[in-house]
Amino acid sequence: MRKYRIGEIATLSSLTERTIRYYEEQGLIKAGRSDGGHRWYTDEDLVYLKRIVELKGLGFSIQEIRRIFEMKDSDRSGNLRRKALLEEYQKKLAEDMAKLSVLKMHIDELEWHIHQLEKAEDGFTECPGALCASCQYSSRCTFFRSEGEKPGTD
Repeated sequence: MRKYRIGEIATLSSLTERTIRYYEEQGLIKAGRSDGGHRWYTDEDLVYLKRIVELKGLGFSIQEIRRIFEMKDSDRSGNLRRKALLEEYQKKLAEDMAKLSVLKMHIDELEWHIHQLEKAEDGFTECPGALCASCQYSSRCTFFRSEGEKPGTD
């Protein structure tokens, strides 16, 4: 089994030494100690560090990661961890899909405003009027009135 000093494992994991110490403080990994008191890490620690980076990138909190890692000792088959990860991934996906829906509405709103401002390039003092009828956003425009409709009528 290969042993790595903190600087080596930091380079291999693309993390800082400070971050590795933080993960150790949080109980996500446990460094061994040399006779001189220096930290040393194994290939298994490297795998865990890379897994932490992956899970953090997917939006998992330190507490969620710790809970999954703590299952290791009581879950020899790995089925509990697999089910827990599956549930967490499904939860994160649902949360991100909800965020995406809100973001899509926001993008649509910005596109509408951009379109309206581009159409009003010769003047920005009044509604483009008849041009609104051909606009792809006419169904949602609060300024559009059909022919003959008077301002202020609903």
